[in-house]
Formats: sequence, C-alpha cells, structure tokens
Amino acid sequence: MGRAFEYRRAAKEARWDKMSKVFPKLAKAIEVAAKEGGCDPLMNAKLRSAIATAKAQNMPKDNIDAAIKRAAGKDGNDIKSLHYEAKANYGVQIIVEVATDNTNRTAANIKAIFNKNGATPLVNGSLDFIFSRKSVFVCKNNNLDTDELELFLIDFGLEELSIEEDNTIRIIGAYDSFKELNEGIEKQGLELVSGRLEYVANNPIELSEEQILELEKLLDKLEDDDDVQAVYTNIE
Repeated sequence: MGRAFEYRRAAKEARWDKMSKVFPKLAKAIEVAAKEGGCDPLMNAKLRSAIATAKAQNMPKDNIDAAIKRAAGKDGNDIKSLHYEAKANYGVQIIVEVATDNTNRTAANIKAIFNKNGATPLVNGSLDFIFSRKSVFVCKNNNLDTDELELFLIDFGLEELSIEEDNTIRIIGAYDSFKELNEGIEKQGLELVSGRLEYVANNPIELSEEQILELEKLLDKLEDDDDVQAVYTNIE
C-alpha cells in the first residue's frame, strides 16, 4: 500500500508540475490570439485553434475563459508575440517564439540561455532563408482515409500531409492559408491537437545521436522558460 501510494502521489505531482508549466503558456497563446483577431472564436480562426490546443492539453474551461477575459479587459497585461534567433554548434539554427508582457526581461533571459549554452544570438531576419513560416495543424488520426483527406484539403491550401510517429496527422499549408485550412479541418470534423503558425526548416539537417544529446541542454533550457511558446530548429 505504501509503495502504491507513493507512486500515485509521484504521478499526481508530475501532472501538477506539467500543468504549472503548460497552462500559463497556453493561456498566453489564447490571449495573444484574442488580442490580434478579437475575442469571438467564431470570427477568429487563430483563437479557435488556440482554444482547441488548450482543450487537447486538458486545460480547464475556466482557465480558457479567464484568458479570453484578460485579453478583452483594458487592465490586462499587454502581451506581445516576439521571436529570437541564434546559431548553435553543428550548423544548427534556432528560432525561439515567446509571448511576454516584459520584453526587457524576456530578451535578457533568452540571450543568457543562448550565451551560457553554446549558442550565438543573431539579428532577427538572419534566418529568413533557413525557415519558412507555415500554417501547421496536428489532428488525431481516427482511422481516416488520408488520401481522401489530402484531396479535400488541397482546396483549402494544403501543401503537405503526413502521419507522425505518434499516429497523429500533421497538416501544413502556406502562412496566409491559416484561416482557410482551419475551416477545411473543421468541415472534416477532425479532432485538433494543435494549430498555429510555425517556423519550418526549408532544408533540415541530420545530426548524430551524440550531437543531439549535446544540444538538448540548450533546447530544454529554452523550452523551460515561462515566456517561451515554441522552439524551432533546422534539425531533421
């Protein structure tokens, strides 16, 4: 009984730890989407996707509603969406996307992580030829006919569709096709896991397992920062 209790407690603490890190990031994504396109999900595709992503992570409805309310309120924090660029060892290029209400704090934190973990900060725009901004959606694969789905979504801006290792469906379209592609996914009744604009590497590079392990410390530090929404690399 003692060991079983300790196991359950450890599992619960792990869930709480994950929620304490993930939920604030999801809330910021909702706030940014609401501030950019309005607080009505029916009229704002990015907000609908941010809400669906939060629900897929089991974020409570009260938390979601509170984030939208903060975005609508005049007294809410002015959260901005920004990104930082850097280069690391082995030809690895990095883009870090953040949502922050204090740009000075965030810039200092991100640059400190870069400098302490073998990465060199770059001027924004330096990696424009390495990455393209894309509309990226991940959906659950409930025994779908992916060939039919691909044909259907082409009319909504689909560029690429693939089945991931975890059996989810990754759907990629042009940057300016986010709204249309999101609508096509909704018309198919797909269960959304995540949907957002991402930086996708044009020519991904392969690294050895040892090289990846060496870089994981840097990437983990970046992802653990409270203001970081996503970390993108050109690693295959």
